[in-house]
Parts: sequence; structure tokens; C-alpha cells
Amino acid sequence: MGLPIKLSDLEGKVYRGIREIRGSLVVLDPIPGVVFDEIIRIRAPDGIDRLGRVIEVSRDFVIAQVFGDESGLQHDSIVKFTGSTFEIPVSPDVVGRMFNGRFEPIDGLPKISSRDTRDINGNPINPRAREYPNDFIQTGISAIDGMLSLVRGQKLPIFSESGLPHNRVAAQVARQATILGREESFALVFAAMGLKHDEASYFISQFRESGAIDRSVVILNLADDPAIERLITPRIALTIAEYLAFEQDYHVLTILTDMTNYCEALREISAAREEVPGRGGYPGYMYSDLATIYERAGIVKGKKGSLTQMPILTMPGGDKRHPIPDLTGYITEGQIILSRDLHSRGIYPPINVLPSLSRLMRSGIGPDKTRDDHKELSDQLYDAYSRGVKARDLARIVGEMGLSDRERLFLKFADLFEKRFINQGEYENRTIEETLDIGWEVLSILPPEELTRVRESTIEKYYYKAKAAFEGIEK
Repeated sequence: MGLPIKLSDLEGKVYRGIREIRGSLVVLDPIPGVVFDEIIRIRAPDGIDRLGRVIEVSRDFVIAQVFGDESGLQHDSIVKFTGSTFEIPVSPDVVGRMFNGRFEPIDGLPKISSRDTRDINGNPINPRAREYPNDFIQTGISAIDGMLSLVRGQKLPIFSESGLPHNRVAAQVARQATILGREESFALVFAAMGLKHDEASYFISQFRESGAIDRSVVILNLADDPAIERLITPRIALTIAEYLAFEQDYHVLTILTDMTNYCEALREISAAREEVPGRGGYPGYMYSDLATIYERAGIVKGKKGSLTQMPILTMPGGDKRHPIPDLTGYITEGQIILSRDLHSRGIYPPINVLPSLSRLMRSGIGPDKTRDDHKELSDQLYDAYSRGVKARDLARIVGEMGLSDRERLFLKFADLFEKRFINQGEYENRTIEETLDIGWEVLSILPPEELTRVRESTIEKYYYKAKAAFEGIEK
């Protein structure tokens, strides 16, 4: 590699010469003292400094990935080893700000000035220090609040497909999410990976017009930004979220979109490193890599704040068995699945509640959290809707006239459930009470004897009142 050279503007261990350049990867000769994840600075002959990160160290070579535009790199470039990992400055001033995927301001304001820095890889939360999530977060979306409740400290992904309105759903959650009945600080950290320019403009306008930007931190990696930056974008976002949650006592909701773009970048780097591909061409370590992101959610004992995650991913071809949604499902605590069929019929948000699941829902609902009838109502809506969907499938074969009276009733319920309960306006922010009341209204078209998942006392308290109200609406 040659001897270190001295440059007044590049202090530290500095070397000249790159053995090989593979797109955004550079291969260097072995260098004593270099460690994994160390940050490097590369000065090419064009005079531009580029940031990089060591991703592999062996006795034969060192491989680093370059952030930013790699064009212009030459084999005689100067490489400086900083001796530190990727750290970002943190401060309460990050709230209300927008940054790119390298944590550089894009809102016209100055950089965050703070001596307090954090490694973007974070520190694992000791399992013994975790508290079990049990506080309800209201999103204002009935299909989520009523059937797939989000709980503070949970990681609940949204599984979508290309062409479905997952960005609109994410923006709506970002605008409306809140914790009920508490005068506590609530913040949103929004990280986008591989976003198109029109999509980025949409999110920025939504945050600004709704005022959500005042409680948000936005990290944007655009589609024409280097793919390699997508690997650090969610880690930067989660580092900020951890700081706000566990040191500034915020309840933080972190939305990560689109994790599919993140995984594609991971596969691209793995291929450039000539690693043996695993399932679907993705690296075999993708499960553990995703876990280092998803497992940063939670509640820590003795801390007032919390970190909740809603990752969003687009399933290639709508395949839930694809490696990305499959591995995500193993790590997270449920999934919200968007339906192309519902979307084609004009239902927004097109959430298919039957295959969706929130594993922590029951710990976050009930008396003193949402309402005493929430669990029973949710169970009954699931049961009735599943029967209605089965009746709809049967009607496609034998025709609606071939159904029994009971089957036609449940078919009517399924249609009403989709149009009245799931369907709502993009800017309609329903309280949990409104959501539960609407649930009883759609159930009121069924006779009481069909409500097998609800206690008689609950029927007496809610069913007849809702039936009278719904009949008044119908008239």
C-alpha cells in the first residue's frame, strides 16, 4: 500500500492507493489496526472528499463502501482512517428537521451542532431491562385501531404491493398517531429509503401542511441517491429515535419505508463483495441484519419514553413467502396486509384484516385503555367478516340466489363492514370510541343470536343502542 503520507488537511492514518474499485466498493491492501465499521475519508484526484465505511477486514485485504457518488475515484486516491465508527450529533433540536440519508440538512437550516454524538448502530437493549408493551396508540384508522391495535413499544409492519397506497397510509398514521389520555411528548421519526422525488414531495407537503413536521424528524434517501446510503438511513433514524425516547422522554413512532429497497441494497452490496447468495439471491445474514433494525424498538425499565416501529415493505409480486416479508414476519409482532382486491373496489385504506395480525393487541386494549367491549367486538367482527367472505366466495360459484338466507345475511355484513368500517377518508381521524361505535353499527344488521363471541351483558350494553342509531341513519 505504501507508507503513510502527511497532509495538513487530512490528519491521522493516511494512505495513498486503492487496489480495486467495484462500483461503490473499494478494495485496499491489508492495513494494521483497521477495524470493522471504521469510517474512512477518501480524497480523489478531483479534490472531492467522500465518506466510506469499512465492511470487511481480513489478512489479505480491506473492503470499504463509499457513501455518495463514487464516480471520479481513482486508484491513486488518498484514504484516511478516522479510527471511529459512523456517529451523528444528537440534540433536542433535531425535532422539526429534515435530513438526507447521510444526515445532512435538506431544509435550509444549519447542521446540528452538538458535542453529544451517537454510533448509528446503537446498543442492544438487555432483555431483562425491557418492559412488556401495554399502552394503546391511536392512529385514527378504524381497521388498525379496532382490529389490529398498535401498542407502544411494538414493531408492527405494513405489507404492501407496488401500486397500493401504502405511502398514503403511512402519511395518515404520521399525521394522526397519538397516545390517549396523557400529556406526554409524542414524536415521529420518518425514514424513507429509495423514495421517488414525487413521493418525497408528497410526504414533505403532508408533514408541513398538517403541522406534523413540528413534532417530526424526517430522513430521506431518494431513488437517485447512492443505494449504499440506504443501509445507514434506517440506522440514523433509529439512533435519533433512541435518543429522543430514552434520553428526552419522548414516545417515538418510527416509520421506515420501504424496507424492500433496503434489502435490495443489501443484496447489491453482497453481490459486489462476491458473497455466496442465499435464498432469493439475498445474503444469508439478511435475517440477523434486519433484526439489528427491528429489535431496536421497545420500552426500557426506568425510562419514561418508548420506541415504536411501523416498517413498510412492498412484497415483490404480492408474495408473502418472499424472503423479505417472510423474515420480517418472524422478527416483528404481527403484520398489517394491504389488499389489491379492496383497493380495486375503491376501499381506502385497503387493509385486509383477516390475514393481518397484531400479536400485542390484547395487552393494549380494554378498560382504562380503550373500552371494555373492544376485545369482544373485535373477535365478533373477525368471525362475522370471515363468514361473509366465505359466502362471497361461494356466491361466485353458485350465484347469490344459491345462498341460504343466513349466508346472504353474512354476505351483506361483509359488504357493509368494508364500506362502513374499513373504508374511511384519507384525512378522517376517528377516535377509538367512534371506531368501536361503527363496529357495533355494522354488527347490528345481524340478529343477536349470531353474536356468539360476545357476552350477553355486552350485547345489552352496546348492541341495541347501536341498532337503533343505525336504523335511524338508514331511514
